[in-house]
Amino acid sequence: MMKLTVVLLAALLGLAAARTSMPHHPLSEAAINHINSQQSTWKAGRNFAPDISMNYIRRLLGARRGPKPAELQLPTLEVSEEDLLGDNIPKTFDAREQWPNCPTISEVRDQGSCGSCWAFGAVEAISDRICVASKGRVKPHLSAQDLLTCCYSCGDGCNGGWPVEAWQYWVRYGIVTGGNYNTSVGCLDYSIEPCEHHTTGDRKPCGGEEGTTPRCARKCQNSSVNYRKDRHYGKKAYQVSGVAAIQKEIMTNGPVEVDFDVYADFPNYKSGVYQFLTGEYLGGHAVRLLGWGEENGVPYWLIANSWNSDWGDKGFFKIRRGTNECGIESDVVAGIPKL
Repeated sequence: MMKLTVVLLAALLGLAAARTSMPHHPLSEAAINHINSQQSTWKAGRNFAPDISMNYIRRLLGARRGPKPAELQLPTLEVSEEDLLGDNIPKTFDAREQWPNCPTISEVRDQGSCGSCWAFGAVEAISDRICVASKGRVKPHLSAQDLLTCCYSCGDGCNGGWPVEAWQYWVRYGIVTGGNYNTSVGCLDYSIEPCEHHTTGDRKPCGGEEGTTPRCARKCQNSSVNYRKDRHYGKKAYQVSGVAAIQKEIMTNGPVEVDFDVYADFPNYKSGVYQFLTGEYLGGHAVRLLGWGEENGVPYWLIANSWNSDWGDKGFFKIRRGTNECGIESDVVAGIPKL
């Protein structure tokens, strides 16, 4: 009996090792072929040049996860089973289709060579929610630059931050408007230049050693916009727990910010419903969740990334829903705007 137990344990450990080990450089063609050979629910493809350093990829993953300091705790939105029973949650939902007059919902931004995903996920979802709450009357494009550089309590700028604190900052201090790099939209544009991951185009190549957090300005680059008056505030911020509660929250108030664990296979995502297959842990990543559905019988969440539209499925990806894949359902942040 003891011998059988040892054999079974060895087999399980061997299976786990086979699942987590990446026998090739994660961005190599061999790694992409290795992922696709497993015939999973998703397909891998070329998103980053094969010679890009994995340290560069790690720098993009700026969401701080795990146990939070007490001061970073947010109330969890309480949704009872009785509340959910009366709701007709559809099989598929896409916020882009539900609110077509809110242009930010369809947008894919580019965080550049900076671990600012925590700030991008926040300002993207907050911009969406202001438009949804105002029934399309107010369509701000909130500034990732303002949140990234001025929220000192959020963390360490390009070296990572807490999504929950980003939403609390919005409630306490407000966030001004601002466009993407060099667009001169609103108060304060994002100052970190976007880059080309693997395609030939107008952007500079990705993979440099950039990553220094710009300084907080607290003034608009556009002299016709007043920084103090341009701030948009939140009424309250909270976390959401449970698949049905997350769905109800999105249907009611718009997209939310989520974060998850990233492994070495994820940067190669191209299509299908992502689930972890192989590779080492790289870091935490924050993104915007805007819908859900089912593909070939596999339930998924629909998510916008912030690595520009060259990455993945035109900047978007799907990840398995209902199993807390890579922790995607364990840290969901949302809030109500003050109009």
